[in-house]
Amino acid sequence: MTKNDNPADPTGLNTQLVRAGYDPFDYHGFINPPKVHASTVLFPDAQTMERHGQKYTYATRGTPTTDALCDAINELEGAAGTILVPSGLAAVTTALLAYLSPGDHALIVDSVYGNVRQFCDTMLSRFGVEVQYYDPLIGRDVEALFRANTKLVHTEAPGSNTFEMQDIPAIAEVAHRHDAVVTMDNTWATPLFFKPLDAGVDVSIQASTKYPAGHADVLMGSISANARHWRALKRANAALGFCGTPDDAYQVLRGLRTMGVRLERHQANGLAVAKWLEGRSDVVRVLHPALESFPGHALWRRDFKGAGGVFSFVLAAGQTTDFKRKAQSFLDGFSLFGLGYSWGGYQSLALHVDLSDRTVTPAPVEGPLIRLQIGLEDVEDLIADLERAFAASSTV
Repeated sequence: MTKNDNPADPTGLNTQLVRAGYDPFDYHGFINPPKVHASTVLFPDAQTMERHGQKYTYATRGTPTTDALCDAINELEGAAGTILVPSGLAAVTTALLAYLSPGDHALIVDSVYGNVRQFCDTMLSRFGVEVQYYDPLIGRDVEALFRANTKLVHTEAPGSNTFEMQDIPAIAEVAHRHDAVVTMDNTWATPLFFKPLDAGVDVSIQASTKYPAGHADVLMGSISANARHWRALKRANAALGFCGTPDDAYQVLRGLRTMGVRLERHQANGLAVAKWLEGRSDVVRVLHPALESFPGHALWRRDFKGAGGVFSFVLAAGQTTDFKRKAQSFLDGFSLFGLGYSWGGYQSLALHVDLSDRTVTPAPVEGPLIRLQIGLEDVEDLIADLERAFAASSTV
């Protein structure tokens, strides 16, 4: 793992992860922060209560446990402030609600997480916000889509399921000339491999469910803003009443301590499997930004310090036109890979991707798209399991 980007702190990223967000001597030397379970907070007198004259006022506004995690994320992101919400989806939707109003126009990348698209097409449209989806490869040409009422550009790199790389600095530069907010879902890379705020993004979003927690047992999202946009985010969150629980915050903070070493393993395993897949005749192409064959590889290499363990590949259809049946036969051939949504945990997972909701970027026509989450198992065992899946699908 490389050094962190803070010139005042020459330590490495793993050292930073171990230390970030909490000083044991703030609480009797215990190496982990206390789990503070609370709703009500008492005030010493009426005057203090009237002016909210103490750090903690009500548990929806933070506790020592949630603050420890927020402080750690602020340090990793280089953010002015961070809020915690109950899921990664809630993190994106809260950010959109914080900066959009009726009559606004929002540009949303076409490769956005599918549940965010559903929110945009239903809730945002009901609230009078016009959403326009754009090609993830558009770069600075996004300027042609701007209107007088364009207030926000939402990015995600790599894109969900198809892993297109976006030119984030170019898009941010254009958006800021039009006084629009730039948000980014950075769950795949985490701030260890890419720092959105350093690249011009205003609001960095993570599904902490994934790599920060790392054990498939917590739902949480984080939203981190720069100084200019922090107040609006904090006000919106207070109005909506979203908050992370102390138990979940504690577990995410615990997971954060080992995220660096886990990401190294996810990256190494993922690349090994991706390169193995590239050599198979029953694979049309592998969608992994760290592969030189991937169209967005140059952007990934320019901007990112590493790769997550999630990627997709197009399974050759063979003689069949029934892509769903082909995909299901492949997935049913697994014994080690689990069939499940989400990713970022220790177990490898697989699923068949449905891209029927895309409006700008077409779905592959050569065969079904299979997404893999490469976990922490021995890579030789994962490859053997993939062999079984290919064998199972070969008769369809």
